[in-house]
Amino acid sequence: MKKFSKFFVPIFILVLTIAFAIPAANYSRSSASKMQRQRDSRMSPIIMIPGSSASVNRFDTLVREINRMDQKNHSLLKVYVKTDGSMVFTGQIRARDNEPFIVVGFQNNHDGYSNIKKQARWFNLAFNELRQRYNFNNFKAIGHSNGGLIYTAFLENYFNTTQNRLIRLKVLMTIGSPYNFAETSNRPTQMLKDFIKNRKNLPSYLTVYSVAGTKNYVADGIVPVSSVEAGKYIYQGAVKHYTQITVTGRLAQHSALPQNRQVLSLIQQYVLHAR
Repeated sequence: MKKFSKFFVPIFILVLTIAFAIPAANYSRSSASKMQRQRDSRMSPIIMIPGSSASVNRFDTLVREINRMDQKNHSLLKVYVKTDGSMVFTGQIRARDNEPFIVVGFQNNHDGYSNIKKQARWFNLAFNELRQRYNFNNFKAIGHSNGGLIYTAFLENYFNTTQNRLIRLKVLMTIGSPYNFAETSNRPTQMLKDFIKNRKNLPSYLTVYSVAGTKNYVADGIVPVSSVEAGKYIYQGAVKHYTQITVTGRLAQHSALPQNRQVLSLIQQYVLHAR
């Protein structure tokens, strides 16, 4: 019996070692292969977030007009994130389409800072799912109205994580984003204070364009221009380039900005052509 135990124990340990080593080696190879696919990926999606009360259909006209302007027929994929974190995907990304549009919307699409923080967390879930599915190593971002606030919260609280170390955000464009909500004075809201406090977490290499609309001299009909301008306190000096652009004239009203011809031209010039 002792002689049997003398041989059995080392053999048992060897079998266990092999049993654990094979799955670990397979996982390592699979992980390395996935990282290589991500490095080699040519896809550079434009991921868009609509504002409060808007659905995943918010940018349909924008995508249709961009496709008409540049004649590239970008795909359109929509991701609807429910409050429990589950997602519904509609549309598809065509094979060999390296610059598709992806819209991420939320079941809870209500206004308010507490909801924006929740939406940033839900967007992070959707972003991780998209990253796993499509293996892109860079992307471009557009946020309309509160979508720009959600992007800001996402970048400051979720983006600089280990799983995103191979992904680069080429450019962020926010359109009519009320960084200080409806405040027309210099009094910062709690959200703006938090954004300024956490600006150190923003990607330092990033290029940001903040677009404001002016239906009149002080607002786009909903968002005060001063609230859009408050974005400079968050991004200026924390990212590589920060530029504010004001559009006027027809369709410069807040809800119409994504269809504004000037805005479409800005997207074509600064987002689609970002390098």
